[in-house]
Amino acid sequence: MNRPEVFELCNIDSEDISDVLTKIEKSFGFKFGENDLAGIKTFGELCDVISAKVNLELADDCTTQQAFSKIRQSIAAVQLVGLNEITLNSELEQLFPKKNRRNKIHQFEEKIGFTLKMLKPKEWIRIICLLLFLGSLVGLFVNWRFGLIGVFLSLIGSWIAERVGKEFAFKTVRDIAKKMARENYLKSRRNANTMNRREIVEKIKELFSHDLDLDPSVLTMDAFF
Repeated sequence: MNRPEVFELCNIDSEDISDVLTKIEKSFGFKFGENDLAGIKTFGELCDVISAKVNLELADDCTTQQAFSKIRQSIAAVQLVGLNEITLNSELEQLFPKKNRRNKIHQFEEKIGFTLKMLKPKEWIRIICLLLFLGSLVGLFVNWRFGLIGVFLSLIGSWIAERVGKEFAFKTVRDIAKKMARENYLKSRRNANTMNRREIVEKIKELFSHDLDLDPSVLTMDAFF
């Protein structure tokens, strides 16, 4: 019988993996020691190290459900609507009309206690900024002054677009609850000194699969680094 092919995380850019590990530290409230990751060869070994780091009081409650509860209470307070009007399937576009949306999202995130990066610019604006940036890089070889100006303008344009964009990066409250639970695990819980041991590996997988655009099925315990 042929052994199933084992996915190799070593084929992924090390900086991208480092970014995910930084998110894991933030989400679970710890810092990797200098030698904590030395000798790690598989995804399972990494999960074991992280699980050992997150040594808190055990509880069996669902973190995503607790995140939803906090989100619902915060939206209700900001938008002055009843809790029963907000469900996991509620669409963000309906809960936060475009008029004054950025201000309302800011108020919502203040109540939650951290930013969730819910808004983005229109896709066509992003595409124009990207094309200007790429065209300017080519232009550097023709006229470096104009090329440099183009690079600068494209970066400034992207920066401004990200800060004034009003399009949602997510569709429903469920999407936000999942993002919150994986990227801010402890802060999503009613008691930040507790953890659900069964959820730890699940959230680690979610962070890797979401940020590295991987199918969760390839993240087996035997996946190689």
